[in-house]
Amino acid sequence: MEGGIIHGSGGADESAFRECFSLTWKNPYVLRLAFSAGIGGLLFGYDTGVISGALLYIRDDFKSVDKNTWLQEMIVSMAVAGAIVGAAIGGWANDRFGRRSAILMADFLFLLGAIIMAAAPNPSLLVVGRVFVGLGVGMASMTAPLYISEASPAKIRGALVSTNGFLITGGQFLSYLINLAFTDVTGTWRWMLGIAGLPALLQFILMFSLPESPRWLYRKGREEEAKAILRRIYSSEDVEQEIRALKDSVETEILEEGSSEKINMIKLCKAKTVRRGLIAGVGLQVFQQFVGINTVMYYSPTIVQLAGFASNRTALLLSLVTAGLNAFGSIISIYFIDRTGRKKLLIISLFGVIISLGILTGVFYEAATHAPAISSLETQRFNNLTCPDYNKSGMNTNAWDCMTCLKASSTSCGFCSSPNGKEQPGACWISNDSVKDLCHNENRLWYTRGCPSNFGWFALLGLGLYIIFFSPGMGTVPWIVNSEIYPLRFRGVCGGIAATANWISNLIVAQSFLSLTEAIGTSWTFLIFGVISVIALFFVVVCVPETKGMPMEEIEKMLEGRSMEFKFWKKTSTKPVEKHNQSA
Repeated sequence: MEGGIIHGSGGADESAFRECFSLTWKNPYVLRLAFSAGIGGLLFGYDTGVISGALLYIRDDFKSVDKNTWLQEMIVSMAVAGAIVGAAIGGWANDRFGRRSAILMADFLFLLGAIIMAAAPNPSLLVVGRVFVGLGVGMASMTAPLYISEASPAKIRGALVSTNGFLITGGQFLSYLINLAFTDVTGTWRWMLGIAGLPALLQFILMFSLPESPRWLYRKGREEEAKAILRRIYSSEDVEQEIRALKDSVETEILEEGSSEKINMIKLCKAKTVRRGLIAGVGLQVFQQFVGINTVMYYSPTIVQLAGFASNRTALLLSLVTAGLNAFGSIISIYFIDRTGRKKLLIISLFGVIISLGILTGVFYEAATHAPAISSLETQRFNNLTCPDYNKSGMNTNAWDCMTCLKASSTSCGFCSSPNGKEQPGACWISNDSVKDLCHNENRLWYTRGCPSNFGWFALLGLGLYIIFFSPGMGTVPWIVNSEIYPLRFRGVCGGIAATANWISNLIVAQSFLSLTEAIGTSWTFLIFGVISVIALFFVVVCVPETKGMPMEEIEKMLEGRSMEFKFWKKTSTKPVEKHNQSA
């Protein structure tokens, strides 16, 4: 059985964060493993965040991108499509070549993609670079938490795997800082995307000096190497018990499978333990995306503009605040994950997400129904600038407002606010750079993605609350659960299946969000996410077990005898790990 001996729950749970922090001087080697592997999370987070800001400037450089929503979605989504393939390959590569080798492959692919994106002369090559970056991110996203989990003592495993979540959100925050830093530099978006290669290069160098996962080594028959690494990770009192537990676990696999090298996919689907683990793990990864998080991260500058803030720089600056809240939420997760437990944190997180999405739904509905009217006098002041659809509407122009203007179908149109105040009736003109400059030269604001509104700050409040509640629970816990819930022999494959499900869900959301907002409006889009969040809450209550502080083999035993679990509020009591013949 894997993991050391865990006695009781109370005091140990409360000291888990303190013990994790004390590793800084007690055993810095464990922290070095966690943070070096966690740079994979930084790659994941940086790419998620940087494209949202870069897209604003890519649209300015490539007019075809600005005119076609599907092309914007493709630039965002091709990285996600690559990540789906990367995660699927990563599951196989993890079991075949090892966790460390998979991370090195991911770094190489990410670095190659960053170089291609920075040098891309057209949208097509930019999409190619996004695919390579996606392959790297997909492999890293499932490998990093797995590597950290297998190299962590059971009592602080949750906190250490949470460092991967912290680096994901830290990468998103860093990406917004980089976006702001390069807003006035020539080649703005090229710098934003090209710098993404630096953390990949750093991790590639660091991982060369670190060992393979001890559990993977032991399973491959390299017992002495595994023992040497475990002796560096565990205290002298715990290490022999851990080695015996790992030995028993692998021997059990050999007895059951006939070979520790063989993974029987049919048995994977039939085994009750694996099946229940996959339901919980895959379900969490799917719901993580379908409650809308990467909509917020990919398109947060656009959402800010939809809330009525016109300038690119203002949108990026306000999006930096949401990224900072996301990183702060990850720190909260590190503190509470081994105190409160995985399941309770998920429940609290989803309650907050549902409330936040309700606020966003209401705010965007009010903003859409109270958009500034179109002034016929202002609009027709320059006949050659008037939006063609406005002229075609004839007597119905009195019904036009800012939202009607922005949704004009025949030609791209924008709203130039009134000089008397942005909520007053303004002009609906064709949208191009010269018209935008004309509007700005008259000290008026130019809107093409959202209308001026008195409710804009409430939208930011809703976004902030969403991030604060999402990040500590639904942001980090799915990755933690998936790194610890599967039996050792299936851990790479099952982790790959769950990560692939995450990225497929990510692709669906990223590919459909802008089209949904154009078809049914932003408020209804957020309402859909809210309904899905309610379903996710019921799923967590029924299908997700509590794994706080449990050695990995004990988790397998618990899944074997578990059916439905409603009493998430009850404290988990983990019994001491005893002899092998008591395991499932």
